[in-house]
Amino acid sequence: MQLAKVLGQVVSTVKEPGLARFTLLLVQDAGGADPEQTRGAAYVAVDLVGAGIGEIVLIATGSAARVAAGADAPTDRAVVGIVDTVTRSGRTTYRKD
Repeated sequence: MQLAKVLGQVVSTVKEPGLARFTLLLVQDAGGADPEQTRGAAYVAVDLVGAGIGEIVLIATGSAARVAAGADAPTDRAVVGIVDTVTRSGRTTYRKD
Protein backbone atom coordinates (compact mmCIF):
# COMPACT_ATOMS: atom_id res chain seq x y z
CA MET A 1 0.00 0.00 0.00
CA GLN A 2 1.03 3.58 -0.46
CA LEU A 3 -0.07 7.00 0.76
CA ALA A 4 -1.70 9.45 -1.63
CA LYS A 5 -3.65 12.71 -1.55
CA VAL A 6 -7.08 13.05 -3.15
CA LEU A 7 -6.99 15.87 -5.70
CA GLY A 8 -10.48 15.56 -7.14
CA GLN A 9 -13.17 13.36 -8.60
CA VAL A 10 -13.41 11.84 -12.08
CA VAL A 11 -16.92 11.59 -13.56
CA SER A 12 -17.56 9.02 -16.27
CA THR A 13 -21.18 8.43 -17.21
CA VAL A 14 -20.21 5.65 -19.63
CA LYS A 15 -17.97 3.00 -18.08
CA GLU A 16 -17.54 -0.74 -17.72
CA PRO A 17 -20.53 -2.15 -15.79
CA GLY A 18 -18.32 -3.48 -12.97
CA LEU A 19 -17.34 0.10 -12.15
CA ALA A 20 -20.90 1.46 -12.06
CA ARG A 21 -21.19 1.33 -8.25
CA PHE A 22 -17.91 3.16 -7.60
CA THR A 23 -16.81 6.77 -7.39
CA LEU A 24 -13.57 7.47 -9.23
CA LEU A 25 -11.01 9.74 -7.60
CA LEU A 26 -8.01 11.63 -8.97
CA VAL A 27 -5.10 11.04 -6.57
CA GLN A 28 -1.37 11.71 -6.41
CA ASP A 29 1.25 9.83 -4.40
CA ALA A 30 2.49 11.40 -1.16
CA GLY A 31 6.17 12.27 -1.25
CA GLY A 32 8.85 12.86 1.35
CA ALA A 33 8.33 13.19 5.09
CA ASP A 34 5.10 15.21 4.79
CA PRO A 35 2.23 13.13 3.36
CA GLU A 36 0.45 16.30 2.20
CA GLN A 37 3.28 17.00 -0.25
CA THR A 38 2.71 15.10 -3.49
CA ARG A 39 4.92 13.93 -6.33
CA GLY A 40 4.64 12.21 -9.68
CA ALA A 41 1.75 12.02 -12.06
CA ALA A 42 -1.84 12.05 -10.84
CA TYR A 43 -3.88 8.90 -11.50
CA VAL A 44 -7.41 7.55 -11.12
CA ALA A 45 -8.36 5.14 -8.32
CA VAL A 46 -11.63 3.44 -7.40
CA ASP A 47 -12.95 4.80 -4.09
CA LEU A 48 -14.03 2.02 -1.72
CA VAL A 49 -14.29 4.10 1.47
CA GLY A 50 -15.92 7.46 0.66
CA ALA A 51 -12.79 9.63 0.67
CA GLY A 52 -13.00 13.36 0.01
CA ILE A 53 -10.88 15.96 -1.74
CA GLY A 54 -7.75 16.88 0.23
CA GLU A 55 -7.72 13.71 2.35
CA ILE A 56 -4.69 11.47 2.70
CA VAL A 57 -5.63 7.92 1.76
CA LEU A 58 -4.21 4.41 1.52
CA ILE A 59 -3.94 3.05 -2.03
CA ALA A 60 -3.88 -0.65 -2.89
CA THR A 61 -2.46 -1.56 -6.29
CA GLY A 62 -2.53 -4.47 -8.70
CA SER A 63 -4.28 -7.66 -7.64
CA ALA A 64 -4.87 -6.28 -4.12
CA ALA A 65 -6.92 -3.45 -5.66
CA ARG A 66 -8.94 -5.88 -7.76
CA VAL A 67 -9.67 -8.12 -4.78
CA ALA A 68 -10.71 -5.14 -2.63
CA ALA A 69 -13.02 -3.80 -5.36
CA GLY A 70 -14.52 -7.19 -6.17
CA ALA A 71 -13.76 -9.49 -9.06
CA ASP A 72 -16.24 -7.74 -11.36
CA ALA A 73 -14.43 -4.37 -11.22
CA PRO A 74 -11.42 -3.89 -13.53
CA THR A 75 -9.03 -1.69 -11.58
CA ASP A 76 -5.33 -1.32 -10.91
CA ARG A 77 -5.68 1.11 -7.99
CA ALA A 78 -8.20 1.40 -5.17
CA VAL A 79 -8.60 3.73 -2.19
CA VAL A 80 -8.90 1.31 0.75
CA GLY A 81 -8.49 3.61 3.76
CA ILE A 82 -8.62 7.21 4.96
CA VAL A 83 -5.58 8.15 7.05
CA ASP A 84 -6.01 9.66 10.53
CA THR A 85 -2.35 10.02 11.50
CA VAL A 86 1.11 9.21 10.20
CA THR A 87 3.96 8.75 12.67
CA ARG A 88 7.51 8.51 11.40
CA SER A 89 10.50 7.88 13.68
CA GLY A 90 8.36 8.65 16.73
CA ARG A 91 7.17 12.00 15.31
CA THR A 92 3.67 12.65 13.99
CA THR A 93 4.07 14.01 10.46
CA TYR A 94 0.37 14.11 9.59
CA ARG A 95 -2.83 14.41 11.59
CA LYS A 96 -6.27 14.66 9.97
CA ASP A 97 -8.07 17.84 11.02
